[in-house]
Amino acid sequence: MPVYQARDLRKPSGGFRGRHVKVKKKALIGSQPTLTRASSDDEVRVERVKGGNVKVRVVKAVHAIVSDPKTGVSKKARIISVVESPANREYARKRIITKGTIIETSEGRARVTSRPGQDGVVNAVLIDKGK
Repeated sequence: MPVYQARDLRKPSGGFRGRHVKVKKKALIGSQPTLTRASSDDEVRVERVKGGNVKVRVVKAVHAIVSDPKTGVSKKARIISVVESPANREYARKRIITKGTIIETSEGRARVTSRPGQDGVVNAVLIDKGK
């Protein structure tokens, strides 16, 4: 469902501006948040956005590309669980991945550095190695 993102319906104070004269434009339409989930299968959605460009959104993720800052090596690691999320406490319980989320991978704990709903990939930096 599209979301109207223009700021012409209400004043900054929150009051109504009166009769809406301006026509809603397709260029001002946004979309609902993707809410990428850690899952047992991959699902990627490709959407057309303004200007005919494409945006790749990860809906469900199995793997993350984990980079080790000490060695400089990146590996594809399986996502085991979502430990905590700075965006929302409920996101960790629902296994939703956003930027800054700490995930448990097969390589160890890692912090997500990409925006999976916008970039189309889950990139992460290793915090502490697994055993």
